[in-house]
Amino acid sequence: MAKKGKGNRIQVILECTEHKNSGQPGTSRYITTKNRKNTPDRLEIMKFNPILKKYTLHREIK
Repeated sequence: MAKKGKGNRIQVILECTEHKNSGQPGTSRYITTKNRKNTPDRLEIMKFNPILKKYTLHREIK
């Protein structure tokens, strides 16, 4: 039988911090999941930004 109730895994959106400050048009965003119980604070991951063509810091947005 499957578990009932609210799970700990939620979907979050990651947005590039470097691109936002550069003033160029467009945004680099990724959608991923995180475990709310293990990671209560905001997620920060180095991801590839196709517009800037390099790896940049992506932070979780609300």
